Amino acid sequence: MVYDLQKASMWKRASAWLLDMILLGIVAVGFAWLISGTMHFDTYSEALDEAYLKYETQYGMSFGITQEEYAAMTDAQRQSYIDGYNALAADADAMYAYNMLISLSLLITSLSLLMAYLILEFFLPLRFRNGQTVGKKIFGVALMRTDGVKISAFQLFARTVLGKYTIETMVPVLLVMLIFWGSIGITGTAILVGLLILQIALMSVSRTNSAIHDVLAGTVAVDMASQMIFGSQEDMLSYRQRINAEHAARQDY
Repeated sequence: MVYDLQKASMWKRASAWLLDMILLGIVAVGFAWLISGTMHFDTYSEALDEAYLKYETQYGMSFGITQEEYAAMTDAQRQSYIDGYNALAADADAMYAYNMLISLSLLITSLSLLMAYLILEFFLPLRFRNGQTVGKKIFGVALMRTDGVKISAFQLFARTVLGKYTIETMVPVLLVMLIFWGSIGITGTAILVGLLILQIALMSVSRTNSAIHDVLAGTVAVDMASQMIFGSQEDMLSYRQRINAEHAARQDY
């Protein structure tokens, strides 16, 4: 093992990331199912579906049409659609169910992803040590500070919650949901593109080829088999001083 930076290869990092994302998705879906059942998500969904069916039948129209289909309507059909939409909007129970669905969707998505990240990207790496997730352990990738010292629990938490969960996951997820609901337009798309460009730039041009979460936490992904990771900064400094002294002694001869 050597103490100089031994970055993990991109294929190892990509393979570990893919496996971790599959596991994260499975765990997050499981939590989402449990939370949605606890919060009666299906009850509000069924209530809104019943309201849709009621006004679609009453006004002879469908809410699930595209802009092209709306543009192709006759004046009478368009008026029926407008009347049905206004009736739905005036239905207090339907609007309550709609607002609850939006709120619960955000809450369930946020909580389920947070729980999955905490389990797989924080608590489990604390157990495995050296910041290793299941994917990193299988593919021989570890985490350390950029100076060669082992990652601290605080850094791992910041990397997981601030970097991976908040910036790299929840910001894009919320923007996509808002774009889907029509609450935000070009601004949301611009932010998504900006985050993607920043991520690519950091991984391409930075010395450690690190993503946003590693830059924020001051960590780097390294090859576990060849990288020497020190227990503390004092250990690292002592080792380097000894190596430098040995090198200087050899130079004297």
